[in-house]
This record gives sequence, C-alpha cells and structure tokens, in this order.
Amino acid sequence: MSEPDPERLRELGSKLDAVQKREVKRREPPNNAAGIILRLATELVAAPIIGAAIGLGLDWLFSTRPLLTIVMFLLGAVAGIRNVMRTARELNARDQKRATDQRE
Repeated sequence: MSEPDPERLRELGSKLDAVQKREVKRREPPNNAAGIILRLATELVAAPIIGAAIGLGLDWLFSTRPLLTIVMFLLGAVAGIRNVMRTARELNARDQKRATDQRE
C-alpha cells in the first residue's frame, strides 16, 4: 500500500474545517428580537412563580403562612433577575464574537 499524499490530506483537512464551521453556524439559534424578548421574559417571570409555589408548599408543611411564601418569592425574583443578566451578557458576547468574525 502506498503512502498517502500529504498535499491531498491538507486539502481534505481544509475542506473538513470549512464544513465544520458551516455546521457550527447552522446550529446557533437565530438572533431575532422576538425570540430574545420571549426568552428573557420567560426567565424573569418563571423564577418568582416557582419560588412562590415552593414557598406555599413549605408554608403548608410548616404552618408558617405567609412568611416562607414571601421569602421564596423574593429569592425567586432575585434568581430571575440574575438569570436575565447572565443571559444578556451571553447574548452580548455572542454578538460581539459574531461581529468580529464578520470583520475578518
């Protein structure tokens, strides 16, 4: 069996790299305003609701109504705000990376 041609292997490697770059771009979710707003709103609303539900359950369990409901609602609100801030940072970083990739 003969040795593989190094030039053909380099050419094949560059073709594979190009295909992988296209696949990565294809897998990224679209960056439209409606999708971003829906995602942020869902994260902001869901966390306090879940926190309040957990608080209600704990209040029922320990008969401390409404103390734990209020505490868990506030913790859920803080968690929701932190999630929105983290998501906004990730989206900004992704947009900046996309902008620098387009300049190159």
